[in-house]
Amino acid sequence: MSSGASRADGPHGSGGRAGSGDGARSSGPAAPAGTNAGEAGDDVVGSPGSPAPTVRWAGTEAFLLDCGSLPEVVRWHAHLAAHPFPGQVDVLAAATTVLVSFASARTARAGASAVGSVAPAESAGEQGRTVEIPVVYDGEDLAEVARLTGLGERGVVEAHTGALWTAAFGGFAPGFTYLVADGDPLDVPRRDSPRTAVPAGSVALAGTFSAVYPRSSPGGWQLIGRTDAVLWDETREPPALIRPGDTVRYRAVRELVTVADDATVAPARPSPAAHALVVEAPGMQTLVQDLGRPGLGDLGVPSSGAADRASAAQANRLVGNDAPAEVLEVTLGGLSLTARGHHVLALTGAPVTGTITRSADPSPTESGLSTTTAGATRAGTAADGDPATATARTAPASDTEPPVDTASAVDAAPSGHVRSVPFCAPFALYDGERLRLDTASRGLRCCVAVRGGLDLPEVLGSRSTDVLSGTGPDPVAAGDELPVHPVPAGRAVGLPEPPEVEIQDRGETAVLRIVPGPRDDWFTPESLAALTGRTWRVATNSNRVGVRFEEPQDGPALERSRTEELASEGVVTGSLQVPHSGVPVLFLADHPVTGGYPVIAVVAPRDLPLAAQLAPGTDVRFEVAEVADTARTSPPQSTPSQPTPDQTTRTGESA
Repeated sequence: MSSGASRADGPHGSGGRAGSGDGARSSGPAAPAGTNAGEAGDDVVGSPGSPAPTVRWAGTEAFLLDCGSLPEVVRWHAHLAAHPFPGQVDVLAAATTVLVSFASARTARAGASAVGSVAPAESAGEQGRTVEIPVVYDGEDLAEVARLTGLGERGVVEAHTGALWTAAFGGFAPGFTYLVADGDPLDVPRRDSPRTAVPAGSVALAGTFSAVYPRSSPGGWQLIGRTDAVLWDETREPPALIRPGDTVRYRAVRELVTVADDATVAPARPSPAAHALVVEAPGMQTLVQDLGRPGLGDLGVPSSGAADRASAAQANRLVGNDAPAEVLEVTLGGLSLTARGHHVLALTGAPVTGTITRSADPSPTESGLSTTTAGATRAGTAADGDPATATARTAPASDTEPPVDTASAVDAAPSGHVRSVPFCAPFALYDGERLRLDTASRGLRCCVAVRGGLDLPEVLGSRSTDVLSGTGPDPVAAGDELPVHPVPAGRAVGLPEPPEVEIQDRGETAVLRIVPGPRDDWFTPESLAALTGRTWRVATNSNRVGVRFEEPQDGPALERSRTEELASEGVVTGSLQVPHSGVPVLFLADHPVTGGYPVIAVVAPRDLPLAAQLAPGTDVRFEVAEVADTARTSPPQSTPSQPTPDQTTRTGESA
């Protein structure tokens, strides 16, 4: 599957200039079902005497505040960052809007109702820092910028260095920050033809904005210089050199001098973990995922996390982990693992079959003793992730595989035979055994949880792999050793369950429920009808960034009623963004935090796990969601192995 993504509104796009927003009120049904008066899809709210932003719903758990101008965006963003609403997860400034995201539809509705009573101060929040950027002004487009502005090359440099630039908002990529200056000293269009690769450290202009590319990437901004300043460093606190609210001064220099650190030494190679999973083959793609890193949108960092969050939470529940624990997200199967120490695993998501065999080369702990990551050797216990107690209350996974219910049974690990792997049920993987997964029978992504979770370094508070920004662990590769956390005492595994996500059979049509907006008023009535009236087929270049669809054969693609460029604005997971081709792109976990194309609708939260399972060639239909369809089913943080009387199933029926 292709790694290409739909266009974010960044340096390589044509949209995103401040002031290109419409300021008009949407006539589309953008409000989530169940809103009260004053919470309609596009409501003018605000305090007397202050500009009244328009509320545009982006699904059921987020809304855009359409502020109309960048100064108003800065004012509202600073206030909501310093004084968040209850349940607020993230607040993201853009050119003319502020995206406010919540943990649930209920808290989002409460936040929308409260907006009308908010009166942000003119200077809300704390003043940012002052950052100085040394620049060698020898960019490839300096002469062209001099011609466009009529200032000459020296005049461009003087205007650029003489202005005080303010960091207005982030986006496009981690560390990329849009800078503005009073009086708009330099206003130039983007290049007609974007470059396929702009070097990291390039200092650039587009519209009235200035910015520095934090890493090499495609881009259409005008390049006027270069710097050796490190805009983004995950090991630094904070990782972004420039954050919204900071003041930036550019300083002209003749050359950049980078001093090498001769004392830097390569990190010592870690010793093999005694309690781990060793990767023999990763399949098409295997990534480490958890529940992601929300709240960093201002820095250009997507939330990321498991694409099918419901199945990831279920896999963790089955092995006795908390919902945020790490899982392996396996695309289309093919993963092969060998156990070092005893483990309990579970498979969920896309249905897969698999087999467990005895490895030809036993690991050092094959004697029946389990070794913890701290190096202490003892008989297998739950703290080690040993199946001795982990599977004590687990029902048989099949008629041929009785439950393991004593420590002696674990020490007598099976050998010399092949056994099948259960689906949506915990199972033991003994020291030295090898697990091989077949290709998924339907769906796309299988989640593999291991009791204890994976003991890998955190990056920005998460162990998720973000394929868009490159944040987090590298994709799993053959030969990787994945250490496993010790298991806290007293944690029991779960009983077998039905799959959390009902995935249609191959050849059947998947149905996704949607909430129109926030920019449905940018499209013709015929296009709105076509979105739900036709069948869309998933294209092969889909990935974790977004689901792409093939060009429809039964009529024209979606057409806009408005042709101007949309100002950069925040987008949420599940957004159906429509580029100029008229074929929508459904954003998934690793989507860019801002976009420059209008979003016609957002997939209801409870259908996002199914959206993550759409394999190439799958037919999809969209339906406007009813009131009861929009609620999110939140995964519990931890679930006992035995249901209690007040527990309910995922369908709302009594367990």
